Amino acid sequence: MKIFQILIICSFSLLITSQSSFADLESPRKQMKLGVAPEKITCDEGLVLMLRVSGMPACVKPDTAEKLEERGWKQIIQKFEKAQKEIESIPASQDTVVNFYITDDDLNTSHNGIDTVSTKGLFEFTINGVPIQGPKSMIETGVDTGKFYLKLDLPDTTKQDDVVLIRYLDQSDYSGEKRVITKSITLTKTFAKVETSGGGSRIGHEFTLRIYEPDANKDSKDEDKIPLSLFEYRGDGGIRTTLANPRFDANSWALVETGPNTSTFEVKIKIPRELDGQTIHIGDKYEIRYIDKSTPSGTEEKIIFNGRIG
Repeated sequence: MKIFQILIICSFSLLITSQSSFADLESPRKQMKLGVAPEKITCDEGLVLMLRVSGMPACVKPDTAEKLEERGWKQIIQKFEKAQKEIESIPASQDTVVNFYITDDDLNTSHNGIDTVSTKGLFEFTINGVPIQGPKSMIETGVDTGKFYLKLDLPDTTKQDDVVLIRYLDQSDYSGEKRVITKSITLTKTFAKVETSGGGSRIGHEFTLRIYEPDANKDSKDEDKIPLSLFEYRGDGGIRTTLANPRFDANSWALVETGPNTSTFEVKIKIPRELDGQTIHIGDKYEIRYIDKSTPSGTEEKIIFNGRIG
């Protein structure tokens, strides 16, 4: 089975409390609010899309679908599948642009060159359910990479809390079936975004803390740094400290830019068993806070990552 991956790089930060993936699909009702037609609703794996007599969609188990068909419901036979790869959102540095990448080896036809592919029939873009014009073509990121770059220009009327919905319609896979990958992005005021990867919910396990922060990218030729003291850790039991606390066993005194001019900063830390005299327990909630002092709105915004000790 062929695997697709979309890397969304958004001009407005998506403030997240957990990393998103297709394991957490929106309900049929929410998908319809985002502009998806009832017959194009994507159901969780193992569920069948059914339409009530009224035309409203529902995702049900196969045995339930058989009973509902006897009552006049209509089963929608779709050969759409959800993606098997996680979709990662990272904000970009311009006000009204969504840059994103899609990896699809079927589009990589010139293995000795860089392909430019028309997007006609491959993408659908909406804002709050209203269709918008997308880019006319996409270009491969390098020779024989199979990864393609697109830039979506948003209307000047775009505002905070608008929802951008991107649908990639693969025309055929190895079995000749059509597939769809869907991503919704909520636009917010700030460019910065904090996220983690690795064992961030387990005590004593090293994980990576990452932030996208264009304002801290002051040198386009060398890697910049953001001190750990600018990140506050808040935990149950009134714990208040910064990541500069040596108990976090960080591999650096700062988050270090991942490369010249990337605006993405990382550090590896561990959540200890004890902080400020307080014992950390499985099930405890925690926050990692960063204050973005240079937002498009000119205000200070708290960028918060919410986690739970597993």
